Amino acid sequence: MQNFTPCLWFDSLAEEAVDFYVTVFRNSEITGLTRYTEAGAKASGKPVGTVMTVAFQLDGNEFLALNGGPEFKFTPAVSFIVNCETQEEINRLWEALSEGGAPMDCGWIQDKYGVSWQIVPRALGEMLKDKDLRKIEAVLRALMGMKRLDMDALRQAYEQG
Repeated sequence: MQNFTPCLWFDSLAEEAVDFYVTVFRNSEITGLTRYTEAGAKASGKPVGTVMTVAFQLDGNEFLALNGGPEFKFTPAVSFIVNCETQEEINRLWEALSEGGAPMDCGWIQDKYGVSWQIVPRALGEMLKDKDLRKIEAVLRALMGMKRLDMDALRQAYEQG
């Protein structure tokens, strides 16, 4: 059972963003939707009947999206790490999430809704835990020169480190 559920605050595009995310990530679905009532509309300034929250799962992980208004914006200070098993998975997610968004260094993407993602090979975490500092340094040097991460290049740097 998941104890923490991230809540993503959107101005007014929560439903659109969630519709997009559940197409990008496998084993994903919308699990609930609430609409603004009179009381909620009065407090938020949103019209009665418009979408307030969308509950959803991305690959089994629970999230909530809220149409809360323009007060808060996303920043890369908070991001979601997506651990990938294959280069094909990295490529697929990278292409989907960067469309209309902003690819950044070291496997980070800020998508078209402003949410930041880190698309990384699962093996990277193990490489960076190695006791051999030369291997870690070699991996980090390779990583710093990439936008979309290349599993083969990272593994090669690790093995040659």
